[in-house]
Amino acid sequence: MTLPFDGAISRFFEETAPDAVRQAILEGGKKDILSASYPYEERMGRKEYEDTMAALQIELVKFQSWVKSSEARVAVVFEGRDAAGKGGSIKRIRENLNPRVARVVALSKPSDREATQWYFQRYIQHLPAGGEITLFDRSWYNRGVVEQVFGFCTPEQRHSFFWQLPEFEEMLVDEGIHFTKIWLNVGRAEQLRRFLAREKDPLKQWKLSWIDVEGLNRWDAYSDAIEETFERSHTETAPWTVIRSDDKRRARISVIRSVLSGLDYDGKDETVACPPDDKICGGPEMWVE
Repeated sequence: MTLPFDGAISRFFEETAPDAVRQAILEGGKKDILSASYPYEERMGRKEYEDTMAALQIELVKFQSWVKSSEARVAVVFEGRDAAGKGGSIKRIRENLNPRVARVVALSKPSDREATQWYFQRYIQHLPAGGEITLFDRSWYNRGVVEQVFGFCTPEQRHSFFWQLPEFEEMLVDEGIHFTKIWLNVGRAEQLRRFLAREKDPLKQWKLSWIDVEGLNRWDAYSDAIEETFERSHTETAPWTVIRSDDKRRARISVIRSVLSGLDYDGKDETVACPPDDKICGGPEMWVE
């Protein structure tokens, strides 16, 4: 089988990955959590996960009904390193919802025309109208992290972004949009383990990109950009919710609860749509290398 990018991920694992990362992957079992600082040693059991997720799906349908009838506007930004679980979490939110109500926005590289626009302009047109839920699979925070790491923006453009950002997000909230920012944080060994699995799976190879491959060698640059982004964009009006996603099951549950727990929708079951697990979910203090 031909591997994507000529097996660059496997080569990184064999030749370049830090010894501690390589050993964690080699010694870890399928159900083991590879990060020593993660508060659980094994991933959540399947039955507990499926039972909890089934109950949360009912809450999401109630939530959708409330959004539609009240013409509420909901926007959720999903960010995180590659393979942190953004797509999987979004999929679990949407799987029983009406795509006309809950839609995903995953913008590609800006066109030549978009590149000359105000940076936030192409995102604004995707903000929710009344009765809509918009889930941003990556967002304007590309400028804070990815564009910085790969040199896709100038220092002046990035400075302007951070200067305008707090007021931009404050306007969203002031306008009445229910706005949530979620950062999924995955450990280095777990990220590489997921990349290796994707590389070998013909059904998931499409998820890999040149950015993923090159990013493996830029872990520290990502870390610096992420830390600065939290420092400059975690505000009282638009705070970050950081979820440790080394266990995908616990992370998905915490994502849904983060969205639901802060809203008072009709028929809400507080025992199900409760606050997320504070062992893995909180503010930027949860961001662990």
